[in-house]
Amino acid sequence: MAVHTHEAFAQAMPALPITDDDRAFFVALGERMAQFRKARNITQVQIAQSLGLTQQTYQSYEVGRRRIPVSALPAVARALSVSLEDLFGESDSTTRKRGPAPKWQKQIEAIAQLPKARQQFIAQMLDAVLAQAQH
Repeated sequence: MAVHTHEAFAQAMPALPITDDDRAFFVALGERMAQFRKARNITQVQIAQSLGLTQQTYQSYEVGRRRIPVSALPAVARALSVSLEDLFGESDSTTRKRGPAPKWQKQIEAIAQLPKARQQFIAQMLDAVLAQAQH
């Protein structure tokens, strides 16, 4: 499973004018990212590494100083174990039943906190097990 880096893309993009509404959106998005990250006891360094970013770039997303590329949002949501709707603040928590997280979800969260080399090793093991199960 390849992890795509958005660092080079973000740095290569020309700066576009940003409206006050857009700025407010990115500040609120960054605040939600920080809340989800802290709730899962993940450091900025850990999540930045899992996304292929520097800690400084990730931190600038959290404080709304930089606009996160749209292409990076699904990876951020996965790294934080939330839906895109939750990340955007669009979910309606009153209609959703939330019980304890399934065991596999807790395992994925634990794997996400491991060093990248161990994550890759586990991904290779899972790929092998899944390939064997299909035959």
